[in-house]
Amino acid sequence: MPDREKLQQQADIVRKQLEDNPELPAEKRQALEELIARFDVQLELEPATQTPSISDDVNQAAIEFDAEHPVISAALRNIMTTLGNIGI
Repeated sequence: MPDREKLQQQADIVRKQLEDNPELPAEKRQALEELIARFDVQLELEPATQTPSISDDVNQAAIEFDAEHPVISAALRNIMTTLGNIGI
């Protein structure tokens, strides 16, 4: 499976988790929604034009969600790994 397709699947998992977890605090929900929106924009760009900060942001979000929302955290870590595999 191509890396971009893997990334899209992982982003879809995060979106589904947002739908399935209405109890997420508004601040965390908004931050994650903004991250996924940024990620969607980055996904459309060629790897050479993507910013490395998106990987840092995904990593930070994975850390924040690790304890309370392990499925979201795992999806974010998978995104981070795939980004690393394609050189971002």
